[in-house]
Amino acid sequence: MRAFVFPGQGAQTIGMGRELAEAYPAAKAVFDEVDEALGEKLSALIWSGDIETLTLTRNAQPALMATSIAALRALEAEGFSIADADFVAGHSLGEYSALCAAGAISLPDTARLLQIRGTAMQEAVPVGVGAMAAVLGLDFAAVDEIAREAAADEVCEAANDNDPAQVVISGHKAAVERAAALAKERGAKRALMLPVSAPFHCALMQPAATMMADALAGVEIAEPAVPLVANVRAEPVTMPGAIRQFLVEQVTGAVRWRESVGFMAAQGVTEFWEIGAGKALSGMIRRIAPDAATRNVGAPADIAALKG
Repeated sequence: MRAFVFPGQGAQTIGMGRELAEAYPAAKAVFDEVDEALGEKLSALIWSGDIETLTLTRNAQPALMATSIAALRALEAEGFSIADADFVAGHSLGEYSALCAAGAISLPDTARLLQIRGTAMQEAVPVGVGAMAAVLGLDFAAVDEIAREAAADEVCEAANDNDPAQVVISGHKAAVERAAALAKERGAKRALMLPVSAPFHCALMQPAATMMADALAGVEIAEPAVPLVANVRAEPVTMPGAIRQFLVEQVTGAVRWRESVGFMAAQGVTEFWEIGAGKALSGMIRRIAPDAATRNVGAPADIAALKG
């Protein structure tokens, strides 16, 4: 069995997807369609802009999705398809890429939703008020307890359960700093403050969740061609109403990636194809399901390797 998985924010690089667009007209068409949907040349920013501008949340989210869908279209041109997957899943914004890939949300709607999502998440908390930190070497239960203890009267939550020894915390800056220090005292190998502009996947994102509920209400969602393993539940979902609900919950809820990959492996998935930019998910997957094979699909050479 096979799963197609889609990366989240942090994977962006200048030039991502360009080789795919040059080699495959169907991949180039994805970037053209996203540019048209957004009314701006996002592709020019992706391929020849500066990394600081691309990393802005409102740009990075649709850009990473476009690169993932372009990679999928290139795969399709070589005879592969979404039907080759038994599950799809994505890390945070990658969940939108997964739903687009599975035909649940159209490409133009996905691009517009992600730009709204990125803007809403950026504007939900004033710059400098929130923070995120990665805790390495402790499991989710330990970090969750530390976050609750450090919160005091502020917000501090375990936001990303990435793999057995990597958990990201999110919330008010001072509380996250307290939690990072406490994690080191309790045996974490490292606790690193992350260079992010907002505290994602915690209660401080509630204004963004409200905006996404409004945005999603106006978008048609179909049943995906293959089940989505949802971030907030770590279990498959196919009903459009549930998908809509989980996408809203996802803004403030934890990304349960470790459990999601574990679920898919337990169902018999032995291959995970990371579709789009970077290789971060593959590293996590190898730590969660060491017996599973991982493949990266982000450039023509990757697709040639799959064929040959």
